[in-house]
Amino acid sequence: MGRSRFKFHENYHPYFITSSIVDGIPLFSDPQIVNIVLDSFRFIQYEWDVKLYGYVIMENHLHCTVQHEEISKIVKNFKSYTAKMIINSLEKRGRSLILDKLIFAKKIQKKQSQYQVWQEGVHPTQIDSDEKMEKVLDYIHFNPVKAGFVSNPEHWRYSSAIDYTGKRGLVPVTLFGENRSLSFRTAFPSRSLGTS
Repeated sequence: MGRSRFKFHENYHPYFITSSIVDGIPLFSDPQIVNIVLDSFRFIQYEWDVKLYGYVIMENHLHCTVQHEEISKIVKNFKSYTAKMIINSLEKRGRSLILDKLIFAKKIQKKQSQYQVWQEGVHPTQIDSDEKMEKVLDYIHFNPVKAGFVSNPEHWRYSSAIDYTGKRGLVPVTLFGENRSLSFRTAFPSRSLGTS
């Protein structure tokens, strides 16, 4: 199967994004690999002024809600950079079993690289109302609960759920919603959202 048919439109809106590791390989059970993603989240916020409203990193995929005028380019660079850093980390530590899996999972059309880390595409979903954002953030934060890893969303270390309880998580986020720093009512007061 080729590239994702899902596209980004109207870049002034936030997007809910899912990125998965090829063949469901549980790369994120390795804390050093997770730290690469966390560092990259920090980088895109500070260096590229990306707004990160929420995230969760599971064993073989991540969900996040982000906003930027050039979000498609940001996501492409994020995935490319993290893939290179993940491969470097695995090679330095001699993790040949996982590297062999990433070679085997590589798609035929990816001739320029030996490995493939991420599945093609990110399946972006535009968020154009407070209600959608609340549902997406709940979905993101309850992922580890639904998977049976924790009983409360804020107990999952690799998530922004704790930030929404007033505490600080591993990566800063832009809080969203009522009594928070931002909502669609304040961000886009002149836009008709078609929701009540």
